[in-house]
Amino acid sequence: MSTTAEIDTAALAPRRRAWWQLLLADRAAALGLLILALIVLGAALAPLIAPHNPYASSRAVMLPPVWEARGTWTHILGTDGQGRDMLSRILYGTRTTLIIGVVAVLVGGIFGSLLGLLSAFYKRIDPYVMRLVDMMLSFPAILLGLALVAVFGPGVVPVIVALAIATIPDCARIARSIAVSVMEQEFIEAGRAVGLSDRALFTRYLMRNCVSSIMIFISLRFGQVILIGAALSFLGLGARPPAAELGMMAAQGRDFLLFAPHIAVIPSVAIFVIVLCANIVGDALRDVLDPRLRG
Repeated sequence: MSTTAEIDTAALAPRRRAWWQLLLADRAAALGLLILALIVLGAALAPLIAPHNPYASSRAVMLPPVWEARGTWTHILGTDGQGRDMLSRILYGTRTTLIIGVVAVLVGGIFGSLLGLLSAFYKRIDPYVMRLVDMMLSFPAILLGLALVAVFGPGVVPVIVALAIATIPDCARIARSIAVSVMEQEFIEAGRAVGLSDRALFTRYLMRNCVSSIMIFISLRFGQVILIGAALSFLGLGARPPAAELGMMAAQGRDFLLFAPHIAVIPSVAIFVIVLCANIVGDALRDVLDPRLRG
């Protein structure tokens, strides 16, 4: 009878859902994830779905959005100051902006996380690593971008390098704080007692117990990187004309705000939507992966 009761109780117990199921159960996160997926898909397929050549100029200068010509919607989002189709440039510009953000946050996140984990694991190098991190924190991303542009000239690569370097110290400090608490757990001491190597302790125990928290921070950092990258491009440090990039497009439209505001407003709205959706998904991911925040 006891065995049957145990089986019945186990059958009636609710199954624990996976993290992605919990993420999709959040309506705001699911909507943000859907919008982000559509944005990424549109940027990836820009050469196939763009209605016009994003670099081709025409005489149709500064047309307003939803401009109808001869019964056909030729420029849904209008044209810019050189007669280039805004929708096509938004698609290509979003792809450049996403590439800058993704590459910078991944490179900076990986190097910064490894630096923080190694600092917590090997106590003898911790003071030196933390002083290096403090030095890196004293240089804002915009100053790094200005310095790199002064040496190499404006372009996408200097912006990515500046954003990656600016991401390293933040990720290093977060990873170190998480790793320090993990290193105090009993299973680390048990692993050392049974003779596990440092490599096994680092990869099997320390990294696996820190990766979820680090991923939460990286997902939240992505929106900040997009904003800083757009600001650098707005200042003329990013992609070079005629290449399309959202921050640069917003900068090019500031001279036409009074009589053609859509040239600056549309790329600015695109940046806002990307950052907002990234932050919503990052917050929901934190609630799902952090067991202390679960209900």
